[in-house]
Amino acid sequence: MKTEKKIFPVIGMTCSACAVSVESILKAQNGILSASVNYSNNSVMVEFNSDLSSSKQMKEAVKSIGYDLQVDESKTPQQLDEERKLKLAKAKTNVIFSLLLTLPVVVLAMFFPHQTENTKWIIMPLTGVILFYFGKDFFVQAYQKGKHLQTNMDTLVALSTGIAFLFSLFNTIYPQFLISRGFEPHLYFESAAVIISFILLGKFLEEKAKHRSAEAIKKLIDLQPGMVTVIRGGKEVNISIKEILNHEIIVVKPGERIAVDGKVLSGESYLDESMLTGESLPVLKKSSDKVFAGTMNHKGSLQIEALQIGEETLLAHIIQQVQEAQSSKAPVQKLVDKIASVFVPAVVAAAVLTFVLWITIGGTEYFIQGVTGMITVLIIACPCALGLATPTALMVGIGKGAQNGILIKDAESLEKAHKMTALILDKTGTITEGNPKVVDLIWKKSMLNKNALENILSSIESKSEHPLASAIVKHFTTETNKKIEVDAFEAITGKGVTATVAGSKYFLGNEIFLFQQKIMVDDDLLHRAAELKADANSIIFFADERQTLCLIALADTVRETSKEAIHHLKKMGIKIFMLTGDNHQTAFAVAQKVGIDTFQSELLPPQKAEFIKQLQKENNIVGMVGDGINDAQALSVADVSIAMAKGTDIAMDVAQVTLMKSDLFSIVKAITLSRATVKTIKQNLFWAFVYNIVLIPVAAGVFYPFSGFQIDPMIAGISMAMSSVSVVSNSLRLKSLKLS
Repeated sequence: MKTEKKIFPVIGMTCSACAVSVESILKAQNGILSASVNYSNNSVMVEFNSDLSSSKQMKEAVKSIGYDLQVDESKTPQQLDEERKLKLAKAKTNVIFSLLLTLPVVVLAMFFPHQTENTKWIIMPLTGVILFYFGKDFFVQAYQKGKHLQTNMDTLVALSTGIAFLFSLFNTIYPQFLISRGFEPHLYFESAAVIISFILLGKFLEEKAKHRSAEAIKKLIDLQPGMVTVIRGGKEVNISIKEILNHEIIVVKPGERIAVDGKVLSGESYLDESMLTGESLPVLKKSSDKVFAGTMNHKGSLQIEALQIGEETLLAHIIQQVQEAQSSKAPVQKLVDKIASVFVPAVVAAAVLTFVLWITIGGTEYFIQGVTGMITVLIIACPCALGLATPTALMVGIGKGAQNGILIKDAESLEKAHKMTALILDKTGTITEGNPKVVDLIWKKSMLNKNALENILSSIESKSEHPLASAIVKHFTTETNKKIEVDAFEAITGKGVTATVAGSKYFLGNEIFLFQQKIMVDDDLLHRAAELKADANSIIFFADERQTLCLIALADTVRETSKEAIHHLKKMGIKIFMLTGDNHQTAFAVAQKVGIDTFQSELLPPQKAEFIKQLQKENNIVGMVGDGINDAQALSVADVSIAMAKGTDIAMDVAQVTLMKSDLFSIVKAITLSRATVKTIKQNLFWAFVYNIVLIPVAAGVFYPFSGFQIDPMIAGISMAMSSVSVVSNSLRLKSLKLS
């Protein structure tokens, strides 16, 4: 059966308890394999069996519990962003007018208390407008949830302000009821007004901060140009990006972004690829070079052939993975969700218990304290801060990684990376460049006519399919290099090649091959070859029928930053291991160069996986970095799997983290980011839990019998609103984190 994974915007969520409700109802639907709701960006990632489930079915299920699902896939990300902006603008309008009306309510209630008989008839309707017009969504949502026997943050706000307003309304219309029983008919209009206004302010600031935390996705989406220039019928035509066809020729002018993944057909220019690699230096692109969607063309004009379009591009793939990662859940969030699912009913029970205890223990004279305590507990215990603590930090952290060329597939890997105790590095393409290069060329002493011989050598190797041959051809490819006709070319597997050029016979191969051809190698060349082999170089001899002409040393060179990056990783307390399928001598030489003490060579893929399992048995959290098909098995076994972007697709598919720049320093950055994100999550959760644990008893009035202190409902409203804002603001600090 075919399965799909999609992300849908969720409408109507106001706290983490809402997220739990939406997630639960979706998971209960036939054909849905998994659902992960992110309250921070109001979305749900659903994996479903497309034969059994549909987006319409999901929408109906979510609507049945008072929320809605945005399943209209015709809307572009830009349109959805506009809708979020309109929602933010509406929230801003509600806040402004609510605060403007609250000001006279507070002034009249606080500064003219002796004129309450006259002012209460002004305060009451103003408060009614604040609650039931600007704050109506709290009551509507609470009613919707109540119909389905569910509770959320709106339940707490609606109950607390509703009770305060109705209690005050009763005392305004019929004050004699309490006066005749010896109680003062207190009015809480200003408290209800201030609570609604400050909660609206808090929600507005929260939405604004959440909007900022999603900027990474928005910036990635904005990298896609809306219009492009293509060549059709021999003419340049401007079309929408959606109309591009595969293999179409696209003209990219200076200052324009590239819309597709493809290759350069003509022209030369420098492209800014920082959105992929994190590197600010432009990269020269010329004929046959690959280019990627979202990169910026600097000066020259290019004509490129579209090879991947739309959702097939690397940029689209990155956007999808970042969205999925931001919608995934870290292990700690699952615990928070369980708490949130029972938190609101527990708070309502605590509020009722507060009122009952005041009346039971203190008698009717403490009736007012009981009402005040009940209202204050309902207000101050909102679980918003708790619900925002983890997802906001993860959203910002994952976005920060994407902006620095670190593509994190899921929240769990970001959380796990900070615990890493051991890191496995593949050699080829990870520590080294992955491309053999000519590192030394030593001619026989007194050898003449080297330029002509270089042309012959290059021409012979251009006929060979050996991996090292292309490196030699590339080394000798210059403007002065001339291609010469080669006759009678023959490749002898595992040994070398023979060829005839202009009637002369030439040989290219290893030392044994030359001995078999009865060609003696000079002692000085043999001695130099031994030294180069010891330093992990591959040696090829070039000879004619009479003598050895030169030796060529090739090596997969170590990346410039590998040694320093490994040193940094060690300082972070991580044990470094190198596993490679290469020979022992080469592995030893590379390990020595970069400072790795423990390595294993000549390993097959299953042996790499077994090595990781053994480390895990020794209670290590193991990370694995690789770039090839042979690394896929080891990557799948590791606790944290990291792939180099220039590696194979299969390695990138298996890995949880992809480094867009093939540089080990990106691993240092990824671990630094993980540690900072987890630290932020812990800070957020600490303050969110402490806030509720400490202030609920205080709100209930436990100190009142001893000190006469009890939190005013107005202060509770301000405190609750600011707790959510502080959690989101703390998460946003990650945006300024320096990773290098």
